[in-house]
Amino acid sequence: MDTMEAAFFDLDKTIIAASSTLKIGRPLYRAGLLTRRTLMKAGLAQISYRMFGADHEQMERAREEMMAVVKGWSRDQLRDIARETVDEVVAPLVFAEALFIIDDHLRQGRLVVIVSSSPEEIVEPIAAHLRVDKVIATKAAVDDTGHYTGEMEFYAYAEGKATAMRELAEREGISLEDSFAYSDSKTDLPMLEAVGHPHVVNPDRELAKAAKERDWPILSFERPVTIRTRLAEIPRPTPVVSGAALAGAVGSFALYWLLKVRRT
Repeated sequence: MDTMEAAFFDLDKTIIAASSTLKIGRPLYRAGLLTRRTLMKAGLAQISYRMFGADHEQMERAREEMMAVVKGWSRDQLRDIARETVDEVVAPLVFAEALFIIDDHLRQGRLVVIVSSSPEEIVEPIAAHLRVDKVIATKAAVDDTGHYTGEMEFYAYAEGKATAMRELAEREGISLEDSFAYSDSKTDLPMLEAVGHPHVVNPDRELAKAAKERDWPILSFERPVTIRTRLAEIPRPTPVVSGAALAGAVGSFALYWLLKVRRT
């Protein structure tokens, strides 16, 4: 039986330069779903996330708070808001370097999958803008009327991401040994370890240490652009140092212009 290859991408701080869930806070406030106090709290969390990332304890607390906030909301309403505002709140935050890699994998016929702990209602419209094939994302439980119950059906986090990737690989005939993964956080070590070609992106301290120990490529993404710009309109910067390991794995000359691969 023939197998296919895939490329799995974390979303926040890997494809986009912020938290997708936190960035949609203002549109939710305008829709009357969030209070001003909750919006301000989300803003502070966004600043902390961009500066320091999020550890396991913070992610667990965020999950509990998110479930409490959305309880009683309409899933369809959240989907509509996310779909209508993705250009406004997320599109300008996409890393140009991520766009190059995604498009390169697509050109080589690989299945591209976003794997994110953010809610599927937010991740799916972002994936559609990026022309990404599939999504693995957090799924909240809903009742018979389509309203959130406050319970989690599936949490795409830590080992949960890796488990979902293995299940997808089984269904789709994907060779994980021949596949790629990209993430910025130590909590995604199971996701990175699940594939044969892991890459770390703007890593936190613990992930950078693990990457050095395992001789994984470390990528530096620095240039947020709008999704609408895409590749043809992104100016090429002065060439930067690149790693032979990445060049061999990804196989795109354009990457020499945008990626910094460093082993420290």
